[in-house]
Parts: sequence; C-alpha cells; structure tokens
Amino acid sequence: MPTIIETAMREKSSIVPGPKRGDATGCKRFRSKAMGSSLLSFLLNGSVGRTGRPDTAECEQGAYCSLELLVVPRTWLRPAKGEAFLYAIIILDFIKEMERKQSMKEQLEHIAQSAMEALQKVQNSAELEQLKVKVLGRKGELTQQMRLLGKMSPEERPAFGQMVNAVREKLTAAMEKMEADLKEKENAIRFAKEAVDVTAPGTQLPRGSHHPLSLVLQDIRDTFLEMGFSISEGPEIELDHYNFELLNIPQDHPARDEQDTFYIDDNIVLRTHTSPVQARTMLSQKPPIKMICPGRVFRSDDVDATHSPVFHQVEGLVVDKGIHFGHLKWLLDDFAKRFFGPDTKTRFRPGYFPFTEPSAEVDATCSACHGKGCRVCKGTGWIEILGCGMVHPNVLRGCGIDPEEYTGFAFGMGIDRLANIKYNITDIRLLFEGDVRFLSQF
Repeated sequence: MPTIIETAMREKSSIVPGPKRGDATGCKRFRSKAMGSSLLSFLLNGSVGRTGRPDTAECEQGAYCSLELLVVPRTWLRPAKGEAFLYAIIILDFIKEMERKQSMKEQLEHIAQSAMEALQKVQNSAELEQLKVKVLGRKGELTQQMRLLGKMSPEERPAFGQMVNAVREKLTAAMEKMEADLKEKENAIRFAKEAVDVTAPGTQLPRGSHHPLSLVLQDIRDTFLEMGFSISEGPEIELDHYNFELLNIPQDHPARDEQDTFYIDDNIVLRTHTSPVQARTMLSQKPPIKMICPGRVFRSDDVDATHSPVFHQVEGLVVDKGIHFGHLKWLLDDFAKRFFGPDTKTRFRPGYFPFTEPSAEVDATCSACHGKGCRVCKGTGWIEILGCGMVHPNVLRGCGIDPEEYTGFAFGMGIDRLANIKYNITDIRLLFEGDVRFLSQF
C-alpha cells in the first residue's frame, strides 16, 4: 500500500489553489484513493485566506503559509504510525510550490506591464531600440524568464512556455506598431525639413569675373585673329642667344645690364620681352609669317604705381615680300579703333629699338577726354600705347631670312598699360594684388 507522501506527490498535479475565504466546498473534489476518504475534508473545519495571516481563532495549533493560507486544525491530525503529521508537511510543500508558480506568473505580468508603460513613453526610434534590447534582447528580462524552463519539470514547461510566448507576442506586436508609428512621424518631420518650395526664387551664388588683364588680352587676340594672325608662345626662362643676340642687341647694350635683367647665370635669363618668340618663329618657319606672341615678361624694376618687375606683353611680327611701313601704320591704326573705339586717332613719333629700323612710338587719343586734354593724358590729349618699326635687316639675316628678298615689321604693346588706359586704372599694383573688391568691378 503506497504511503501518504507517495500518494500526495502523485496527485499534487491535480490539486488547485484553495477556495475563497469562507467557502471550502470545492475541496470535496480532492480524494485520496489511498486513504479511502476525503483527503482534504479537514478544510471544512478550517479557513482559507489571502491576507497573509490565518484566522487565529480557529488555528492556534494550526499551520499556514504566506500566500495561499490553508489552516489545518490540530484536532484533525490524528497520529497513525507517525504519518498524520506528514499531511501538514505535504500540504505546505504544495502551497510553497503554488506560491512559486504564482510568483513566476506575477513576474511575467510585471515585465509585460512595465514594458507597456515604458513603450508609451518612447519618443524616438533610438529609445524604442533600447527598450527592445532591455526586454527582448539576448540578455533581456523576458529572455531571462525563458531560461527558467531548464529548471522546471517536464510537466510545468509547456504551461510556463506558453505564458512567456504570449507575453513576447504581445510586446512584439506593440513594439512593431510603435516602430511603424515612430517611423511615420520621423519621416513626416524629415520631409517637412527637407521640403523644397519650387516656386521660391533660387539662392544666387556669388560669381567671379574675368581679370582685367584677361579681358584685354582676349580683345587683342580676337582682333588680330580676325586679321589673319596666328598665336605663338615661348619659354619664360630664355637663353641669352634668343633674348639678345638674335635681336641685334650686342654685349655692351644697356639692356643687358644687371639693373634691367634677371640673370639666372651668364647664359640664362628671365625673358625681358616676348621678342625671343619672334626669333624662334623665324628660325622654324619660312615666310610669309604673320603672328602675335602674348606672354609674361620680367624686368628688374622697383614696384610703384607705374612699374612692376612682372608684367605682360603682346608682340606681333609680319614678314613677307613687299612689306612696308604703310602696312604697319594701317594695321596699328585699325587696331586702335577696334580696341579703344572708332573715333580713336593715332600718331607715330620717331623712336629707337635695336631690332627695328626705322622705329616709332605710337600714341592714341586719350580715351578719357577724347583728345581734349585731361589729368590722365597730362593735358596733351595723347597717350602712348606701343612701339613698332620695320624689322632690322640684321635680325632677318640672323634668323636665316634674306633681307634683300623679304621685309617685315614688328610691334609690341604692354597689356597692363592698355588695361590701365581702357579701364582708367591709376595704379598697376591693383592688377596683381588680387583684391576682390577691385576685381569684382570687371
């Protein structure tokens, strides 16, 4: 015959929490086949409570627990072979087990309730992600509850697992809904910030402008290209042979003095004019020649309002049969009218250049007063614009061209000077300082 402990342990799974206080009729459902009588009929004489304390008037000698109180009157515990007292032990063990289950259930409910309350306070996706990690993450509160399954009996696991999964599904659904709502809200805010009013006027960005030297050079290039000239370029670091010797400048010429020329060594200089490009062109090309050569040149000058050690030139060369001074005069007069205006007049004054003979200085009527006389032209009505002349026979001969068969003319003008005249600039240094306030005027 099984013992009371074996019977109770076998039937424990069929025992439910006690009835409400004052109502013990439900206990008649539990019978002990081993005893052949009502196993818990003693509850009819006791009381069940949920207040944490038993009814003291009826259980001075009884036993109780802190959650589900089942009072066992001492008068019922009849010693029988030492087994009667085991009833109280079994019942209390059952109550503790029920209390543990109830605590686990309440813990799940607390996790769910706390998570739902925290979910209502979430303001953005970052906070929602933190809540997910805290509750549903690998080390989250709900995950820790799932790990308790390993400590439970096989009979308890399904029920507890269902409760945990139910809580997880509830929280997951709520969080997914919150995530969708937050995403929609955040997108609306972002779209509002990034919205573009296509009817609003655009923001105008500051625009640069061409440098006055570039404008003048472009005008000169366009003018001579229309006249059929080509454009040639050459090195800024030049050999003495091209910069001086081929241009009929002997060793004792003042232009070779160190006060006027930047020498790198005895044979290499920074070119003092663009005329070496003319010499290189005549050496590499047979007549007819019709070219201009713009570029930067260097002179050993102090910086002031009218002088700079770095400036820009454009020189021109025409070599062909039958070229004479009349061609040169017509060409430069036409250029002056195109550059300064159709009412511009020119005059030629005798001059001297070692690479031309005869040579001339060319003046144009002042663009500021149109020849009437002003501060710009110093009251003369004329402004010097360039130098010119017929190519010296020694230069033609030195470049391999027969001066008896071919003649030519050359001219040279300072781009900086023409820019000062055209735009009424009184200080050449403004062209090199890069002052935006000045440059933005062009």
